This record gives sequence, structure tokens and C-alpha cells, in this order.
Amino acid sequence: MRNDNQLLVITHLSQLISLVTGFGSLLLPLILWLSNKGKVSQMDAHGKNIINFQLSLMLWFVICVPLVLFFGLGLLGFAALGVISIVLPIVNAIKVSRGENPTYPLTFNIIS
Repeated sequence: MRNDNQLLVITHLSQLISLVTGFGSLLLPLILWLSNKGKVSQMDAHGKNIINFQLSLMLWFVICVPLVLFFGLGLLGFAALGVISIVLPIVNAIKVSRGENPTYPLTFNIIS
């Protein structure tokens, strides 16, 4: 296996594709992870973290839907999730480029 921090950074930043296309924040990292997990060291761990983060975001969005009726808390949740979905991939891409371990808080461990 080869070390390729640039590909790991690109994998984290690939979550932001939905800002351009409106979709793909799960699909593009999934493709990068599945096609490189046996070739690039640490890709399997990073890919699992990213996919768990994206699936968790989807679950959090679903949880926020009924909260809209409860004093509009769901709207605050949607706004917070929107900011989190942009900021965390950028922060974690920077961490990976420095050789640090990325973290995605509030993430369910769906794929282990």
C-alpha cells in the first residue's frame, strides 16, 4: 500500500461536491473509498469515517423534520447541520494534510 495524503484530502473535500451539483456528498466519497481502500494506506479508516458522517447527517436531517413543528427547532437544526456539513470536511482535510487524525463529532458508527 502507498501513502497518499493528497488523495485522502481530496476524499474529505469530495463531500463538498453537493455545493456545486446539489447531490453527491455521499456518492463521490463512497466511490473514492471503495476504489482505493486496498491501494492507499489509511483510506479504509478515512472512508468509513466519511461515509458514517454522511449517513449520520442524513439521519440528523430526518430527525430535524418533525422538530420544525416544535417551536421551529428543526429550522435551527437544519441551519446547524448545513454549517457542519461544510466546515467539518474542510477542517478534516486540513488535519489530514498535516498528518493528524480527522474527527467527525455527532457521528453514528454505522459502518465499522
